[in-house]
Amino acid sequence: MYAFDIDPDAPKAQLYDDLHSAAMALVEGEPDGIANMANVAALIWQFLPDLNWSGFYRMVEDELVLGPFVGKPACIRIALGSGVCGTAAASGETQRVEDVHAFPGHIACDAASQSELVVPVLHDGQVTHVIDLDSPRTGRFDAEDQAGIERLARSLAGRI
Repeated sequence: MYAFDIDPDAPKAQLYDDLHSAAMALVEGEPDGIANMANVAALIWQFLPDLNWSGFYRMVEDELVLGPFVGKPACIRIALGSGVCGTAAASGETQRVEDVHAFPGHIACDAASQSELVVPVLHDGQVTHVIDLDSPRTGRFDAEDQAGIERLARSLAGRI
């Protein structure tokens, strides 16, 4: 059993340092990528407030396929370039969307989602996964959230 202490009053930078340390402890020595994604999705859900979805999509051939997550059932397949996740996967660039309803082509898997952060995971220069975070609060994600999840994505490359 894993138990991680979370200080809800800690500055956001400390929260992301703690999240990163906990995630690295979870994946250390575990070769199964699915198990690692499942634990990290749950860990993100545990550490970060105001989320209604936390998880992964995997690049399979030329599309994203749902991976481990916490939240309501989600879209199973997403074409490259479609929605926030598909845009992140196609471009290889993080997508931080303050209002998903203003994002052209947004795919609404959960009608409660108002903002989204999608960070590509690159391994050997190729997008292999995306980390997808949704929030029921408009403008939930800022530059610190983006930097924290981008750091996590870099550290997870090759472990998921």
